[in-house]
Amino acid sequence: MLAWFILPTVFKSFLRTSFFEFQAPVWMATAEMRKLGDYWAQRGHSRKELYEAGRDMARLNSAYELSLQEMAALREELGRIEKLLALPTLPKFHYEMARVARREQSLWWQQMVIQKGKMHGIPEGAAVVFSGGVVGRIREVHAYTSVVELVTSPSFRMAAHLEEDERPVIYQGTVNLPFTLPRGKVMNVPPDVVLTSSAPRRLVSSRLGGVFPDGLTIGWVDRLITSPDGLFQSGRPVISKELLSLKEVAVLIPVKTKVLP
Repeated sequence: MLAWFILPTVFKSFLRTSFFEFQAPVWMATAEMRKLGDYWAQRGHSRKELYEAGRDMARLNSAYELSLQEMAALREELGRIEKLLALPTLPKFHYEMARVARREQSLWWQQMVIQKGKMHGIPEGAAVVFSGGVVGRIREVHAYTSVVELVTSPSFRMAAHLEEDERPVIYQGTVNLPFTLPRGKVMNVPPDVVLTSSAPRRLVSSRLGGVFPDGLTIGWVDRLITSPDGLFQSGRPVISKELLSLKEVAVLIPVKTKVLP
């Protein structure tokens, strides 16, 4: 133990990275075995079940196509407003899909390993999302894998705001006990915000943090507690339980735009 503390930091970092890369193939193989098991489980469905699933998928695809058309129109309108008012363009992202290879969830350490890394263009610090909102942030990037710090981790912190209220607040992960719904902590909420359990408010990401786009769901806040000085309020937003069973996520890679002279 004493020898480890005496070793230079560069050498310890090299050993840690080498050990991680040594373990990565085992995690990748385990993930591939899970995918193979899912494949054979799907093969066991009847033709009627597959037909119904295909019908539902076709309906969803039609709804998504309409949403994409509406989004394209909104983007064009936003571009015209930006030019008219000489506003800076909003940051754009490229979605890189990645499978989850491993999860590590404890009281003080909550992270997952995904099957994409430097060879796939994953940058350190990139935002990670899923259909339900924020997953976390890329903490470490290796050759073929990356470590994602989950939004529930006590060391995770980001800018946020309540839905329909643009005033910024601070979100931070917190300790989560086993067999309970994942929660975080929201701080610096203005004192005039009133919430009830019957009418909770959605906590969403803010572009002020520079990593996440605006409006992605973090969790739902149903109760606020006023601080002793009465200046701000704090609460414990409930995070989606889907976060604990994700099989695939999307990494938001910023798209570099050319700056006109």
